Amino acid sequence: MRASRSEFLPIRGLRYHLRHWGEPEAPRLYLLHGLLDVSASMQLLVDELRQDWHIIAPDWRGCGLTEWPQDGYWFPDYIADLDAIVSQHSGDAPTCFVGHSLGGHAASLYAGIRPARIARLVILDSLAVPDMPAELAPKRFDRWLKELADPPQNKTYTSFAELAARILHRHQKLTPERAEFVARCWGRENGSGQIELLGDPKHRLRMPTLYRAAESIAIWQQVSAPVLCIDAGDSWLDKMLPAEEKKQRRAALRQLETVVVPGASHMLHHDHPAETAALIEAFLEKSR
Repeated sequence: MRASRSEFLPIRGLRYHLRHWGEPEAPRLYLLHGLLDVSASMQLLVDELRQDWHIIAPDWRGCGLTEWPQDGYWFPDYIADLDAIVSQHSGDAPTCFVGHSLGGHAASLYAGIRPARIARLVILDSLAVPDMPAELAPKRFDRWLKELADPPQNKTYTSFAELAARILHRHQKLTPERAEFVARCWGRENGSGQIELLGDPKHRLRMPTLYRAAESIAIWQQVSAPVLCIDAGDSWLDKMLPAEEKKQRRAALRQLETVVVPGASHMLHHDHPAETAALIEAFLEKSR
């Protein structure tokens, strides 16, 4: 297992945690996890990478060891957080990015907003959020206000073994050993003999803002870097959009390659890390 080191930075009013692997002089690679995942669980993928990289993996706001904001979670904040992190660590130097799910969507938008900072981009099972028509706005605002009055709470577990069993139930392509590893990344002892999750339960608030695919497409059209989409062959995300609509959206990315990992779930970096890592490095190697 490759050793990692932690860094804490003030980012936009929050104490942010970044995990680093590799030597600082090695080529940089930003690794961005998905919703309610953590940088620590990326270890499974990092251990399969064969090249020398300086990997920088933040815990998104409200995840892992990064501080929780007081209100809910608004997607533009991820973009702004990433911009602040990249500004401190890489400035305007073109750098490679890999993002999974939420992290992939954030990275794809960042690549269109700051195209000069992106050398190559890999998106892991992402970019499939359904469009939301304006007619949904009244109900979404009403539901959001009701959830604010009765906010979600995290469940606690009696042991890491219980949490691992829960993870294995939801992610059946994991081995028991990997489920145990992920449990120890996602949870911590709370001092009362219970295991609590590191993710802020406010992530489960369904925010009132609507996703407009046209806005994302307009930003993707500004992406100048080569992009690789690695899709999971057995992912629930594949059912979110009709195939033709997904193809039309991705056409906005001018230099796009797409590949599928057969049999992989949405958490392909957990259940198929070797195959995923090999595809990532074959693509990124072209930038060296």
